[in-house]
Amino acid sequence: MLKVGLTGGIGAGKSEVSRLLVEHGAVLIDADRIAREVVAPGTPGLAAVVDAFGERVLAPDGGLDRPGLGAIVFADPEKLAVLNSIVHPLVGARSRELESTAADDAVVVHDVPLLAENSLAPLYDVVVVVDASPETQLDRLVRRRGMSEDDARARMAAQATRDKRLEIADVVIDNDVPLDALRRRVAEVWADLVRREHAHRADAAGAAGE
Repeated sequence: MLKVGLTGGIGAGKSEVSRLLVEHGAVLIDADRIAREVVAPGTPGLAAVVDAFGERVLAPDGGLDRPGLGAIVFADPEKLAVLNSIVHPLVGARSRELESTAADDAVVVHDVPLLAENSLAPLYDVVVVVDASPETQLDRLVRRRGMSEDDARARMAAQATRDKRLEIADVVIDNDVPLDALRRRVAEVWADLVRREHAHRADAAGAAGE
């Protein structure tokens, strides 16, 4: 098994890259999706978030008001740290559980938005960073996601810098390109990951035989 950490700044296009990798055969473990699951209504995670931030973070249906909570934490690093201390251990435990069900020869891609911020690179055999310019990120967030420019800039500022993400990258995917070019680059990266997985298993088999 090859464990791949996939990350990128908000609006960089990481979700599209993960979708393309799944098309090629990757096993995807999506930290964002898991983060929603662990704070679903009735979970200990949601109870812990309400304890920390109050019932103002609940939507009328009893679920988490994610936009409302985001507006609180992304403008305050200390509050963001509190939220992360609740959610991240729960996400990590569920991710490990899902990983344990993958085949021995799988390429398991962990889609982790805050991989750089939380110094998680050592957990993975390969770190893939989806890179886009801040101008591209801002445009996508405002034009495609409907965020205000101020909200988009606040969310970008709450993440690691572009340089910090690139420092931990074993592989970089440039997403300041048209979709066809992105598809070609992802196909190249997939071929590289498959080669790495084969080498990884060969090394493990050799070590076991010594």
